[in-house]
Amino acid sequence: MSRIAKLPVTVPSDVEVNVNGNRIAIKGSKGSLEREVHKSVELKLEDNTVKFSMLEVDAKNWAQAGTERALINNMVIGVSQGYEKKLELVGVGYRAQMKGAVLNLALGYSHDINFTAPEGIQIATPSQTEVVIRGIDKQVVGQVAAQIRSYRSPEPYKGKGVRYSDEKVRRKEVKKS
Repeated sequence: MSRIAKLPVTVPSDVEVNVNGNRIAIKGSKGSLEREVHKSVELKLEDNTVKFSMLEVDAKNWAQAGTERALINNMVIGVSQGYEKKLELVGVGYRAQMKGAVLNLALGYSHDINFTAPEGIQIATPSQTEVVIRGIDKQVVGQVAAQIRSYRSPEPYKGKGVRYSDEKVRRKEVKKS
């Protein structure tokens, strides 16, 4: 049974939460997010905390309540603090540059890759080999970072490619004749 579902989500003072049936809307200083909660999970808003319960006590419903609690906690953190992912480009001639709202990537192909960020995502390039992705939705920030990384994921022999800033690439030894 999920222990996560038993923990209430604490709502900071600068965040506003509205529960309307199975729909929850969270508004903070960075923006606002909405979500449809699963029908087996019931939300209760009490004194700056959101508590979770099930309509029917069952192992699957406990798991679903834990999932909903984690997603709503991520929403509260996102609208108050935001999320950020950093990518590094490793390789000779690999570089990133913002051209307006489009991220231009030179990753060793015969052509440059132009990536347009989805709405609500800000991309910055502090240097030619760094890309910083910011937003309020944790899932979208992670998806954008994974999509950019997939253009040239790190290879195991020289470690060239696009990697997360905290990622450790396992290197292989070169084949010997």
